Amino acid sequence: MHALNLYKTETIDTLAWPIVENTITVNSPAMAVFTDFKQHLPHVLDERTPATKVEAIMRQSHVRMMLVVNSDNRFVGIVTSHDVGEQQLLQRLTELKISREELTVSDFVRPKTSLLSFDFTELARSSVGDVIETLKDYGQHHCLVMDRASHEVRGVISVSDIARELKLPLDIQGRPTFAELITILAA
Repeated sequence: MHALNLYKTETIDTLAWPIVENTITVNSPAMAVFTDFKQHLPHVLDERTPATKVEAIMRQSHVRMMLVVNSDNRFVGIVTSHDVGEQQLLQRLTELKISREELTVSDFVRPKTSLLSFDFTELARSSVGDVIETLKDYGQHHCLVMDRASHEVRGVISVSDIARELKLPLDIQGRPTFAELITILAA
């Protein structure tokens, strides 16, 4: 064994970045835009995390959606940056009649039983275009990917990740509620 030399970092030294050839198109396999939790750690929040800290945590992590786990580290749902926005915080404060500091992620979580997800096996046979159309049809900005054979959340697909890969803006509108449809039809 021999000792290595250490050198002073110079002011002209820069970060190396991977050279990424953007070869992803709408015809590419859907797996090209899939974040696989077997290869990348998921962004997770404990349901007891103060709700007032979530926005900063997401900003620091560069994400807009996080998985929520309970004290046993079991998946209970998701929370998005929109879910914990100022307007939603104020609404929950009024509903629950508690102080701002008492609000936790559990007060905003979208329970797993209310979520839609892609099937991992079906996704493997699909294209990026198929994914985009499905997300548009359902008004989803994020969609979990389930391995139904093992009952595991295998990963996630994000519209912002797809848009970044394609270098195209993707406009995903939420599905209108029944009341919104009535208003539209009445106009």
